[in-house]
Amino acid sequence: MFSKTDTPTTAPQRVASGDARSVISSDLKIVGDITSTGSVEIHGEVEGAVNARTLMIGAEGRLNGQITAETLDVRGTVDGHIAAGVFTLRSASVVTADVNYVSVVIESGAQIDGHLTRIKG
Repeated sequence: MFSKTDTPTTAPQRVASGDARSVISSDLKIVGDITSTGSVEIHGEVEGAVNARTLMIGAEGRLNGQITAETLDVRGTVDGHIAAGVFTLRSASVVTADVNYVSVVIESGAQIDGHLTRIKG
């Protein structure tokens, strides 16, 4: 039934925590907070706070809550409060939030309603 092989097996390699990527697919809704030292992609819906090094909200993605990220790329919908180093609003994005940022890029067609405050960095 069980046999020992002469070839040693190796444990699966772990991805360095700063390089990890988590994806919330379009059929998923999360109610609660998300914390990641890596990258998070939201294509579904999140109600709660998200804290990540890099956050991308896809075209179908929706986030209602607080965002803290070094890099934030929004293609979908956000309602809440944002603190980001580099903040990018893509043309299809709809954002209702107060935003604290170091650098901002807003594509033509993006919609934003709220206060934008530049943080000296």
